Amino acid sequence: MSRFVQDLSKAMSQDGASQFQEVIRQELELSVKKELEKILTTAPSHEFEHTKKDFDGFRKLFHRFLQEKGPSVDWGKIQRPPEDSIQPYEKIKGRGLPENISSVLNKLVVVKLNGGLGTSMGCKGPKSLIGVRNENTFLDLTVQQIEHLNKTYNTDVPLVLMNSFNTDEDTKKILQKYNHCRVKIYTFNQSRYPRINKESLLPVAKDVSYSGENTEAWYPPGHGDIYASFYNSGLLDTFIGEGKEYIFVSNIDNLGATVDLYILNHLMNPPNGKRCEFVMEVTNKTRADVKGGTLTQYEGKLRLVEIAQVPKAHVDEFKSVSKFKIFNTNNLWISLAAVKRLQEQNAIDMEIIVNAKTLDGGLNVIQLETAVGAAIKSFENSLGINVPRSRFLPVKTTSDLLLVMSNLYSLNAGSLTMSEKREFPTVPLVKLGSSFTKVQDYLRRFESIPDMLELDHLTVSGDVTFGKNVSLKGTVIIIANHGDRIDIPPGAVLENKIVSGNLRILDH
Repeated sequence: MSRFVQDLSKAMSQDGASQFQEVIRQELELSVKKELEKILTTAPSHEFEHTKKDFDGFRKLFHRFLQEKGPSVDWGKIQRPPEDSIQPYEKIKGRGLPENISSVLNKLVVVKLNGGLGTSMGCKGPKSLIGVRNENTFLDLTVQQIEHLNKTYNTDVPLVLMNSFNTDEDTKKILQKYNHCRVKIYTFNQSRYPRINKESLLPVAKDVSYSGENTEAWYPPGHGDIYASFYNSGLLDTFIGEGKEYIFVSNIDNLGATVDLYILNHLMNPPNGKRCEFVMEVTNKTRADVKGGTLTQYEGKLRLVEIAQVPKAHVDEFKSVSKFKIFNTNNLWISLAAVKRLQEQNAIDMEIIVNAKTLDGGLNVIQLETAVGAAIKSFENSLGINVPRSRFLPVKTTSDLLLVMSNLYSLNAGSLTMSEKREFPTVPLVKLGSSFTKVQDYLRRFESIPDMLELDHLTVSGDVTFGKNVSLKGTVIIIANHGDRIDIPPGAVLENKIVSGNLRILDH
């Protein structure tokens, strides 16, 4: 944190922040305003309005950033949510489906968050274009799922992609291949906000371009930006005009986030006659999810609390699986009319996430972000639904990719389901070492994906390759020390084995 911000927050934390501090704050806002106006003058005429809207949004966020004092939650006020505010999925499903499910489906719009790049998996371009199963990409699977719905129920559920300036161009190029699919596809762009210098808190960009040395000067401000961007794009009004009522929002890399007819029916035909404006799908925490945001009761409202908001002294308590049993899957069902109302009242309140980065040249910057689920407290009659773990199947790493490519799952109409041949429904714990981080390295190391139906735990470290038709069962640990290499031979069956040392298989 910069010296200036430390001084500022110190003064702000003292009762009745002095007028002097208020003057400094106003000066800083004025400086940022002037810098942004200077940058705006470099915008080409066709980008001017759009850039101006982005900058206005950024200035609102920056203003709030300067106003906020200390941790955004008072730990003493956090309570467990009331029993009826998080419903078990079984209860929702138990109500069955009405005969007119098609008319219910026609009220839905599917929105996928498509702003991320594949860089963490060593891929260039949008993450949604990485092949995950039988040459199908995340985007292919999404289109297949919605097309299947539209064909099965004779409906018109559209797909909307929220792109970022990082993914928009490449995504639009690929969309042509779906022209003959029975899915209308729309796109809109997240805002493009300026990164600010950690010391001066001024934008690092000198003009609006985002190429060359300016590439790193901009960022997409987190998926909480969906409300303003969706509204500004005009799509929100278009869909309301067409009679659509809800959006189902999820991350495009969550392969478990398919349209659920039971949840949709619960929204459209609530048992108590009172409609929910916001439904968050949550699922039970395991040890792997201790950092996930959790739903709490806070000042009489459901509220999403993220680990970054928790005072340091309470982080262990937050991670406790016994106290906070659930976490947010980021599968969200939101009323379109409510988004429009709140956006027009400027009443969507999301905590600011301050994300510190170091640019390639060594400059320390911060980017101000928000998260889509944090807005739950702004909506009326919000609800959590505790869904099965199968609705949370994110692919963040090649370890996740190995699971979804394997025979643990079968693929049907774009949806992955756990194989019936697996005797227990839990997903194995897979940890692939750094030699597998990049997708192309990972693919090179597996001649074919092993049989994993009876696997509990797999750890692989070092220079390891797998031959064809390998079978892994129970707990398997394979460690090649530095300078060694292990080739698992074709057809090998490893059950509860530790393999270490050096094992080379050479053609002769």
